Amino acid sequence: MRRPTLRSDTLWLAGIFAARVGSSVSYLAYAGVLPLLQAEWAMSATAAGSIASAFQVGYAVSLVVLSTLADRLGARRIFLWSTAATAVATGLIPLLARGYGSGLALFTLLALVNGGTYTPGLMLVAERFPPGRRGNAIGWFLAAASLGYAVSLTVTGLLVRVAGWRGTFWVLTLGPLLATLVSAWTLRGTREASVASGIGRLSLAEGFFKNRAALLMMTGYTFHAWEVLGMWMWTPAFLAAVLALQGRELASATGLGAGLSAVFHLMGLVATSTGGWLSDRWGRTTVILMMLTISSACSFTFGWLTTAPLLVLLAVGVIYAFSAIGDSPVFSTGFTEVVDSRILGSALAVRSLAGFGAGALASLTFGTILDLTNPVGSAPRYPVWGWAFSVLGVGALLGVIATAWLRALPESRRMAGGKR
Repeated sequence: MRRPTLRSDTLWLAGIFAARVGSSVSYLAYAGVLPLLQAEWAMSATAAGSIASAFQVGYAVSLVVLSTLADRLGARRIFLWSTAATAVATGLIPLLARGYGSGLALFTLLALVNGGTYTPGLMLVAERFPPGRRGNAIGWFLAAASLGYAVSLTVTGLLVRVAGWRGTFWVLTLGPLLATLVSAWTLRGTREASVASGIGRLSLAEGFFKNRAALLMMTGYTFHAWEVLGMWMWTPAFLAAVLALQGRELASATGLGAGLSAVFHLMGLVATSTGGWLSDRWGRTTVILMMLTISSACSFTFGWLTTAPLLVLLAVGVIYAFSAIGDSPVFSTGFTEVVDSRILGSALAVRSLAGFGAGALASLTFGTILDLTNPVGSAPRYPVWGWAFSVLGVGALLGVIATAWLRALPESRRMAGGKR
């Protein structure tokens, strides 16, 4: 009886994985074409960062609203609706975006519908898999997003020179379209997860805001999000600037920068698929502390390598990509273990608001520092990036402090079967 269950779980997870890949290709599409949009729409780095920030704020709002609705309407229903809406919103961008204002509105719209493919998906996975296999399963769910980002940036790198950014976006729209079909097929027999009822209801104030372990886990996640979301947003533009400063034409540098960033996200796929597995064996806080320590060192180093040999830059970038996202499934798995399942959707909504709100602020702060530390008129070929990346590293160090505090609490023994 056990083997069919494992086989069924594996097939189900493969379907969710594929759906998450397709629904994630839109998430970093703006980052992939940013140098071209910055030139075409005459944006400063601060203005470019404000679109990224608006996207993250919209995504955070989406997570709050849709995660809370998942507690009431069911995670399955929200996941399916959000995947279909993502396809529509992605297609509207090349159709209607004509400048900064319309771009800001359309990318925010995309963020507002895309959040339902994340936390409701986490709820579905947490409901399906027992604690002993949950870290590995959630790791694969998050790894799917990394693969989606890599696919997005690879497509951008291959097409942007010949099809322009609009043609690239039309092709990327196929991702969430296919994801809608795959998710509908995969979830056709899946019951709704974590639908709240009036029996045994627990308030968020009592079950979450008085839960020390959950609050510290959220704090660590927030600083993790500050670093990784800021890094994801600006790394393709950074690589494009480095290549442009070496003499490449801007469209060529943008395409190659996006393609190289895709390699980083493939490393992120390896990190997220192994990070949860490692935390099942070594403990949640052990893996988080290891990843945050390495990523903070990379944040303080990466941006200063504009004149370094390309192989050195890429080697540091691969380590950066692995460590910055490798703790993400661990934060998510640990969170499901310290929060009561009756309020998990609402608690994930609060956590997401904090995390993606931090990511929004990081993207804007990064762009502002770029403007302040570079010569006027150098956009998008900025020569100085070190200060902006270093600000991301500060967030990672604060995440280390929060996680070390969590590890010292007796409540941390509730994670990973007592391994903390």
